[in-house]
Amino acid sequence: MKAQWSKKIARITLHVILIAGALVTVLPFLWMVLEALKPNQEIYSANWIPSHLDWSNFMAGFTVLPFGQFFLNSAIVTLANVILQTASSTFVAYGFARFRFPGRNILFMILIATMMVPYYVTIIPMYVEFNALGWVNTLLPLIVPGAFGNAFYIFLMRQFFAAIPREMDDSAKVDGCGPVSILWRILLPQSKPALVTVGIFTFLSTWNDFLNPLIYLNSMQKYTVAVGLQYFVGQYSSEWNVMMAMSLLALFPCLLLFFFAQKYFIQGIVVSGVDK
Repeated sequence: MKAQWSKKIARITLHVILIAGALVTVLPFLWMVLEALKPNQEIYSANWIPSHLDWSNFMAGFTVLPFGQFFLNSAIVTLANVILQTASSTFVAYGFARFRFPGRNILFMILIATMMVPYYVTIIPMYVEFNALGWVNTLLPLIVPGAFGNAFYIFLMRQFFAAIPREMDDSAKVDGCGPVSILWRILLPQSKPALVTVGIFTFLSTWNDFLNPLIYLNSMQKYTVAVGLQYFVGQYSSEWNVMMAMSLLALFPCLLLFFFAQKYFIQGIVVSGVDK
């Protein structure tokens, strides 16, 4: 009986700690939602609960700044990066995981070593290069680098491919499949969790990216959502309710994506940790 009571007390204590942690995490988000629904006269009120819900805050941001264009720019950049990053990282990872060639391990170590190079070291050389190409104040500097893959995504995909038995490749070769067919027909159908994981990581990092658009974009019509929100703070710093409303709209795609893809995301992270 004492052992059973000890287990129950430990379980209850654990649940209380988890619930308390969840409340601490959700509290800022709840405050943001309530602030976004407050009328102007209650912005600086100590009361969290607004007297009435002012849904017009979600439309006000589109009237003072072209947030519709900001969202469109972010959507274009994010969708392009998801496609390019996923495709390029998959092809490179496939080469490292399935092909034997001289210097493969050395090249892979060099690739992984690039993850230790701080991004801020490359900002000036990249800006000089894109400026020479005439790409500054366009969306190209935010899209084109995605076509060259990402070291972390390549590592993630390689680990997933390495967990798939090579005997399946041999069976496909017997049936007449070439390298591209093996990737397309054998590996990719089994790699949905890893592909979704790469897509989620790319989506979140691109959609929420602030530094790169700030560096390369000069005109307001080219701004992404992250830069647009910062510009709104500088110009309309007193309208926190509208700011929170626009922030919620910017956050909504990320929440929606993770809500529907969390199963594949968790599976991709777990399985990609297995190596052979």
